[in-house]
Amino acid sequence: MASVFDLFDPDVSSGLPRPQGDAMAMFQRGLASAKRESEACASTGDILSAAAARQGKRMLDTHAERSRKLLEETGAVLSGLHHAQGKTALPQAWLEYQRDAAERAILAADTLRKRGDIFLAHEAADCPPVLIYDYETVMDGRDQPYPSNYMLLRILPPDGVVIDDTLRPYIIIDPRAGHGPGIGGFKTDSQVGVALREGHPVYFAAFRSRPEPGQYLSYVTRSEAAFVREVMRRHPKAPKPVVTGNCQGGWATLLLAATNTDLTGPIVINGAPVAPWAGRIGENPMRYNAGVLGGTWIPMFLSDLGGGIFDGAHLVQNFEMLNPSRTLFRKYTDLFRDIDKGDTTFLEFEKWWGGFFLLTEPEIRWIVEQLFVGNRLSKNEARLEPGRPVDLKAIRAPIIVFASHGDNITPPQQALNWIAETYADVSEIRIRGQRIIYMVHDQVGHLGIFVSSQIAKREHAEVGTTLETIEALAPGLYEMRIEDVKEEAGRQRFTVGFVERTLDDIRALDDGYTDERPFAAVARASEVQAQMYDTLMRPLVKALVTDTAAEASRALHPQRMIRALASSRNPAMAVLESAAERVRESRAKATPDNPFLAAEALWVQATEQMIDIYRDSRDMMHELAFFGMWSTPWSRVFGQTHEARRTLKSTDELRSLPEVASALYNIERGGFPEAVIRMLILLADNRGTVRRDRLERSSQVLTQDEPFKSLGAERRALIIHEQTLIATYEPDRAIETLPSLLSTPEQRALALRTVRYIPGLAAEMAPETRTLLQRFATVLDLPADDADVTNDPLLDVQDTAGLLDAVSANAATAKAAAVARRHRNGKTAARQDD
Repeated sequence: MASVFDLFDPDVSSGLPRPQGDAMAMFQRGLASAKRESEACASTGDILSAAAARQGKRMLDTHAERSRKLLEETGAVLSGLHHAQGKTALPQAWLEYQRDAAERAILAADTLRKRGDIFLAHEAADCPPVLIYDYETVMDGRDQPYPSNYMLLRILPPDGVVIDDTLRPYIIIDPRAGHGPGIGGFKTDSQVGVALREGHPVYFAAFRSRPEPGQYLSYVTRSEAAFVREVMRRHPKAPKPVVTGNCQGGWATLLLAATNTDLTGPIVINGAPVAPWAGRIGENPMRYNAGVLGGTWIPMFLSDLGGGIFDGAHLVQNFEMLNPSRTLFRKYTDLFRDIDKGDTTFLEFEKWWGGFFLLTEPEIRWIVEQLFVGNRLSKNEARLEPGRPVDLKAIRAPIIVFASHGDNITPPQQALNWIAETYADVSEIRIRGQRIIYMVHDQVGHLGIFVSSQIAKREHAEVGTTLETIEALAPGLYEMRIEDVKEEAGRQRFTVGFVERTLDDIRALDDGYTDERPFAAVARASEVQAQMYDTLMRPLVKALVTDTAAEASRALHPQRMIRALASSRNPAMAVLESAAERVRESRAKATPDNPFLAAEALWVQATEQMIDIYRDSRDMMHELAFFGMWSTPWSRVFGQTHEARRTLKSTDELRSLPEVASALYNIERGGFPEAVIRMLILLADNRGTVRRDRLERSSQVLTQDEPFKSLGAERRALIIHEQTLIATYEPDRAIETLPSLLSTPEQRALALRTVRYIPGLAAEMAPETRTLLQRFATVLDLPADDADVTNDPLLDVQDTAGLLDAVSANAATAKAAAVARRHRNGKTAARQDD
């Protein structure tokens, strides 16, 4: 670096940069910047044109076809009216229809009255869960050191159902996103019903309508962790419980598993928006709301109007506006037209849909700021509380993710992209010892994922019977595929296959990350807006809002008003109940061929299409406005600080992790279990697809046969993880050192027969599998044998004492290694980056 004297020293200054050089450098930087901006502007233009083209094409294709059908039905209706007129029956048909429509209107209005009465009674009872099953309260979050409004419920089995306390318990966490708990046990074909039929104990994490004073989201996570510990205490002979999280409960389950790595068994995530910036251009309009309608300051303002409480009715209203033709029109016209079929289903669903729950301002602010606007969970920047970061890599339990292309609230990209953003590649997933299994359906909608869809029901049922098999998988990323095969004893059975996937398969569901850059600018703008509101407006708003005004704002919310005003407490509805009763006694239905019924159906379809055209136009304008505002050069520069994704380690860098070093140090240590598991992992690396029958044999051997059964789930998982690391980093040495693990010829022969039993018949094996089995035999100094092993060799062993002795002999070594590894991990955790 030049000093002040060098600048004016003729002998030195010749080697210093001169002004003309500075000008040239500035010119070149300007050119480079202009080139980058022109490319960025071109990219923005591509996004806008793609959005307009895709939205326009979908609108054109969809509404053109619907319009064509509408015109055909219009012709049929006109023909029916003309035919009735020719028979001079048109006036009679009109009078018949008028009476029928009037009676249906009275009955439908009476149903809305019932809905209002149910709503008021439900609110007066503090909105208990809408479960169809009886239950008892096991724990109350109010009694915890960090009190929350959550409760742990034990589902009581219905008549004829016997619960086996040694089976894996299920804990279901329902979403707290405006509605109340219970949708996961809403019907017999729901998650609760599937688990109960299999004899599993089932628990439910429910919550009251009002949060505890001063409640934070971290308090909820602490309560849920306490619930899992209590379930484990109640079922000491059962495997660790599986925790199922629906929608918002899905990412809440990830928080629980990431901050309490020792608690859960497999976790099942249903339609959870973990990467909310993700999506495809021309689709998924809900992700643009913050950029078009406003960011974090809006829920802050609404919370202040509620006296520090955020009303979940606002969220419900947002959901309804997402598809107004369904929620604001068709729901009621279907009730009116089909009222003679009864109103039970309508009232059951509306009881849940109309149960509005509250959140504290810190809770809703964390959800919006850390997750939906900030996208901090997938970037590894989320803080559950000060000094307590949340790292999804810390999860050790198998993760099963449900997603669907038919879900317009949580599309597959938002449910799955966090995997590609969290890990460098599949090798890191394996090295971390994690198993991530995902399923993507083509049709099922958001609620159908965890309510009662016939499509989704089979998937939940199959996951419930496949968990042990999943736990026997080698660490990695898999797609789970389900096919119908046959029906046994009145129940449909499925064949399941697990296909090994890479992160590119996850990325292929999306259309790239270019369209996510504007969200970074939105995130930063949201932070600025929140700080300005917090400083300039919040003191005034809080000073003006009293407790009475806050309660009135909730009571006068439109979602509550339309229900309360239709109830029996409204004097204007007093005559409706008796009128409806008289109609039921003298009901006169119109004949099915009445032409005015067809005209009514035509009007409903035409009106629904008009609303859908408005919705599609609105969504397209929102998307174009979003990218138009937040893809400008200024916005890109403004959002650069919030674009950064987490730093990802390469496979070579991961080799320095303490658990990798410890595993490689133990490459020649172990016994029969380590040798068999190592060979199975090496075999798994040779296959892209893992059939259900092979998984069942592997699960049988690793969980039911000795000496593996005596290991226990935790020790078995530790061995699988350690042998996976060995097979990943030193595959050749892993094979060469097998003789060190198997000391006697009998053990070697039994181990090889056991490993040959898993893949099945030799004719069904891939050539790579047969070659590797031959290499095992050569290394173990055993004769080549291509004979099929059709029976479990470990079941044929009359005396496994020798094997058990080998397990015991290595137990002390393995335990000492595990203790040393945990000690090293604890010392180096603070130094490990992502």
